[in-house]
Amino acid sequence: MSSKSFYQNQAQAYFDQTFGVDPSLFLLPLVRHLSPGARILDVGCGAGRDMLWLTNMGYSCTGLDSSPALAELARRHTGQPVIEADFETFDFQEMDMDALLLVGALVHVPHERFQLILSRILRALKPQGHVLLAMKQGQGVQTRPDGRVFYLWPKDDLMPIFEDCGLICIEYFKQQSKIRGSDIWMSFVLQSQLCHCQI
Repeated sequence: MSSKSFYQNQAQAYFDQTFGVDPSLFLLPLVRHLSPGARILDVGCGAGRDMLWLTNMGYSCTGLDSSPALAELARRHTGQPVIEADFETFDFQEMDMDALLLVGALVHVPHERFQLILSRILRALKPQGHVLLAMKQGQGVQTRPDGRVFYLWPKDDLMPIFEDCGLICIEYFKQQSKIRGSDIWMSFVLQSQLCHCQI
């Protein structure tokens, strides 16, 4: 089973596994930099856990997910709009968001395509806007029994990509996964400068 088909076919199981995790530890470092009522796009929003938390904090959230089943769960649990689309092909140009949430959204993107995909998504962001990006720490590729393929990153390989994409890192922290203790998540709070990478 591919990563994309997993999230469609196992949507309820994925919801049951992830929705109860308290996202405040990794969302608070982002919201400290946001104005009240800021517009946030949650890319790869899944079942809407993080959107719900942010909505309850008074932010204006929109989700985007390629799985219709997860998008429907997110709408149901947050009451917020969710776009059904693949972030690799969606046109982000006109969105004008104050912040982007990329919590695990890019973990299935091959290393060689990462910068291209990130640069496309950044088109949704206002100049000086903020991004919370979370990736799994490690080297190489991890394939799960369920068929999902995760691309792991060392921090030092990501920092030059952020710089090329017109992003500065204003906060960085690591956390052990609440679901799988062997996984370490790296979270970056990034701020966009005026120019994005031209790819």
